[in-house]
Formats: sequence, structure tokens, C-alpha cells
Amino acid sequence: MAEQMGPSFDPDRIAALRAELQKSAGSPAGAAPPGSPFPSPRPAPAAPASESGRTAALKLLWQRAIAMTLGFVALLYAVEGVDTVSHHDLDGAGVRPRTAEGLEGIVFAPVLHANWAHLVGNTLPVIVLGLLTLLTGIGRGLAATAIVWVVAGVGTWLTGASGSVHIGASVLVFGWLTYLISRGLFTRHLWQILVGVVVGLLYGSILWGVLPGQAGISWQGHLFGALGGLLAGWVLSSNERRHRRGESAGRPASSG
Repeated sequence: MAEQMGPSFDPDRIAALRAELQKSAGSPAGAAPPGSPFPSPRPAPAAPASESGRTAALKLLWQRAIAMTLGFVALLYAVEGVDTVSHHDLDGAGVRPRTAEGLEGIVFAPVLHANWAHLVGNTLPVIVLGLLTLLTGIGRGLAATAIVWVVAGVGTWLTGASGSVHIGASVLVFGWLTYLISRGLFTRHLWQILVGVVVGLLYGSILWGVLPGQAGISWQGHLFGALGGLLAGWVLSSNERRHRRGESAGRPASSG
């Protein structure tokens, strides 16, 4: 008597099961096989690693730039507070042209102010332009500030009127302004050009302050601060300019 095979060993059923498994092998990982009563899980779309990394780096740059800018402004107000309590004794540590004791002013002059009104007038430009300068890169922004600081101080020490004392963060304001404007021109990066145009429209009129004429205004500090910003824009865009020249050299010449 022939033995009858149960339904579990039905050849047709096994062949159908094999075909079903082969279909499900091509499904995405985690997907339910065809005919399954359970819906396939839908993984949340993940941002590309490079994009998420850029976002995190940009966020960190903004956080550091804001913290450093506000920290510098807090330093200016703390120094002016001490100066007020000491009956403005600190103001004498500004740049005194062509005197040995005036050399220390190259270091200290940008953080000193004649009075609270002087400091308040400089505060908003310091925040806006200082922040934008640091947003070009923390290291690059600090290097630009150092160049402006030194060029403004040395230039004022060499050319300022004898017997005068030069103080104020406006030398940095002028330097940051010309740095931001010139950097876009030197690098030819669209967003940096746009930044330069915007700050030029907002603060470009203050560049008249590099000219002599108004009593009590250190036009020498403004002039050399602005020149320091141009120098910083040139020096700190060298990599971009070199890269652009390399691309131009590798581009085939047009036959006309």
C-alpha cells in the first residue's frame, strides 16, 4: 500500500515557497516578505553624513563666534568701568606717537575709551563687524584682528600728532570693515562678496573717518586700521587666490 504524502511535503507547495523566498531576498533590509500580514517598517530618512557634519560645524562656528564677540564687548565694558573708578587713569596707556612709553598703547589702545558715550558708540559696530569677521573662520578672524590691531597701532604711533593720545576700538571697526569688503573681492566667493556689499552699504559711510578734519577724532587710527583690514584681506585669502590661479592655468585656452 503506497504511503500518501502529507500536505507539508507537497512538491508544488515547496516550489511556491522557494519562489516567494527568492522574491523577498531582493527586498530592502527589514522589509516584510510579500504576502506578509505585517507592514514593512519604514526607517526614518537619515541626512547624509557630510551634510550633517557641515551643519554641526556651522552651528559650532556660530556659537564660538557669538561667545567670543560678546566676551570681547564685556571686556571693553569691564575696562571702562575700572577706568571710570580710577578717574580715567587708564586712558594714558593709549598710543602716544613717537614716544617710548607710547609703544604700550599699540597693545592697550583698542580696549580703552574716553568715556561711556565713546564706548556705547562703538559697541554695535564692534558686535556686528567683529562677529562677521569671526564667521569667516575663528582662526582667520583672530588673525585678521591681530593684523589690524598691530598695523593701526604702529601706523598711529608713527604718524600721530605729537603730544596726542589715541584710544578706542574704532580702529578695529575700520579694519574689520575693509577686511570683510576686500576679502570678497580677493576670494571671489559669492557669499563673501555679498557680505562685503551688505557691510559696505551699512557702514561704508564711516570710511570718511579716515580723512583728517574733525577735532578729537583719531583719523590716523582709522586710516591705518582700514589699511590693516585691506592687508589682512589680502594675506588671508592667499590660498583661495592660489587655487583660483591654478584652476585658470589648467583651463584650456579658447581658440576664439
